[in-house]
Amino acid sequence: MISLTPKAKDRGFTIIETMISVSLFLVVVMAGMDSLLNANVIHQKSQDMRSVLDTLTFVMEDMSKNVRTGYNVHCINNGDFAVSSINTPKSCSAGGAIAFEHALGNPLDPNDQWVYKVESVNGGPFVVNKSVDSGTTWTILTSTDFLVNSFSGFSVLGAEPAISGDTQQPIVIIRMSGAILLRGGGQTPFSLQTTASQRLIDL
Repeated sequence: MISLTPKAKDRGFTIIETMISVSLFLVVVMAGMDSLLNANVIHQKSQDMRSVLDTLTFVMEDMSKNVRTGYNVHCINNGDFAVSSINTPKSCSAGGAIAFEHALGNPLDPNDQWVYKVESVNGGPFVVNKSVDSGTTWTILTSTDFLVNSFSGFSVLGAEPAISGDTQQPIVIIRMSGAILLRGGGQTPFSLQTTASQRLIDL
């Protein structure tokens, strides 16, 4: 006679075993998804920071290149942007702006000085402005992706001509600091500094 009773080895999974297996699978998948999402957030954050830092680097390169090839650097630490004064070379340890004669400028024209300044616009965040007409018109170089603070600015050494007794080649130190605004919220501080030495020998 043939027995209809299934053997133990022929039995399938019970409902309890199936539920436990599915639960363990879901736990593993959720843990993997969490790690994947965190990695994606970190990657997006690094991409945002890289984009903003590239912008900052471009601004720093623009300033340092033009300062390096220019001459008659005037450090402004008292807010005086009068054409009659920014044509005169002047050193200072902590200025909010610098003016200089561009490499292709006319030294006899007082209205073609290039000026870079760090200032707060209408009491808001600080920005970096650029002028190519002695401060008559301005162009904002920095974007809204980062905040520039009041510690940013310029230091100028040896700007005065040798005839005045100065024996140092003009050197400009450019400081940029503040915070990068992340798209998902939050801020990441940054601090950059570069030094540009005037190519034209004034000794």
